[in-house]
Amino acid sequence: METKLADFIRDTADGREADAVLRKCVHCGFCTATCPTYQLLGDELDGPRGRIYQIKRVLEGTPATVSVREHLDRCLTCRACETTCPSGVQYSRLLDVGRAEVVRQVPRDLPARATRAVLKRVLANRALFGALLALGRLFRGALPARMAAKIPVRTEAGAWPRANTHSRRMLALAGCVQPALTPATNAATARVLDALGIELFEAPSAGCCGALAFHLDDAERAREAARRNIDAWWPHVENGVEAIVVTASGCGVQVKDYGHLLRGDEIYATKAARIASLCRDVSEVIEAEATALSSRLRKAERGRVAFHSPCTLQHGQKIRGVIEALLIEAGYTLTNVRDAHLCCGSAGTYSLLQPTMSIQLRDNKLAALTENAPAVIATANVGCQTHLAGGSTVPVRHWIELMDAAM
Repeated sequence: METKLADFIRDTADGREADAVLRKCVHCGFCTATCPTYQLLGDELDGPRGRIYQIKRVLEGTPATVSVREHLDRCLTCRACETTCPSGVQYSRLLDVGRAEVVRQVPRDLPARATRAVLKRVLANRALFGALLALGRLFRGALPARMAAKIPVRTEAGAWPRANTHSRRMLALAGCVQPALTPATNAATARVLDALGIELFEAPSAGCCGALAFHLDDAERAREAARRNIDAWWPHVENGVEAIVVTASGCGVQVKDYGHLLRGDEIYATKAARIASLCRDVSEVIEAEATALSSRLRKAERGRVAFHSPCTLQHGQKIRGVIEALLIEAGYTLTNVRDAHLCCGSAGTYSLLQPTMSIQLRDNKLAALTENAPAVIATANVGCQTHLAGGSTVPVRHWIELMDAAM
């Protein structure tokens, strides 16, 4: 695609990145076939090709409008279009640049800015979110049905293995909402890795990965979160930890992108690239321990499971088929799930900011997941897990809990 970027962005880092992405796009339209919002709305401007066209016009000097901002806001950033694209267009990179410029030109109104400010401060603050969640559980019966559905029943994490029992050690990202919403996830991961001869531990001063802020118009706050985590993890990196294990695939995409996020930071760029290279989804860690895993699994028929592969896992991190193979090896029978490439509608804060679209996508996904009568739905991201559970009569769990039960 030929481009003529405007002077205000042409010679900037963002401009050069956007130009490279745009030049790869041939407007073939293959991406529209796998775009969840295009499938729901049937509007070219709510598909990747249409959004690319809108961003291109803005970066070439056509003033942004509220309409353009709304079409970009409706994008889930699921990146299914990237998986489909035969030209290798990194749509999400272009979207990041485009969204930032559009919001700069067409600022949100006060209520919208206030909503985003509250979300950034509450969701990214582990202690505050945990306290509010506990309060919500206490008064769940008095809350509106849509809000009450987002509050999961409290679950017990179970015991973490004893520390300092293995020579091999890995860090775990605790994250922001996951410790309160699904505390069993990292605890189960620690037990599984312990059985494989690996000690897993968390750095208390690490926090939110920064993805929430980044997708809420605040790239600088996201960079601050990345720097804080790098500072928390760096002493352990210097002491030889093998990996930084992330159990929420949405956080994994963000941490693996730290090198790009901080590429212009003279102090942190090198460290960020190193952290990104050490980041592993837990499935990648377990897959690499195939021999030890086989010897520790208790062979049995364990029932039918529908696996929901989050967009951040299959499209963002390009991890496909790994978890499914692990669950099968552990004795679970996987059901067929149609349209497995489509988003469930969680997408970070999307379910809060675009509730109508989000619920439509969730209901479509649940229909696909449950049509072959699974006993449980498994997934790999805390946001997807709680979002699906809010509308499901079938239990929804993180897949690592199922692996823990098989060992």
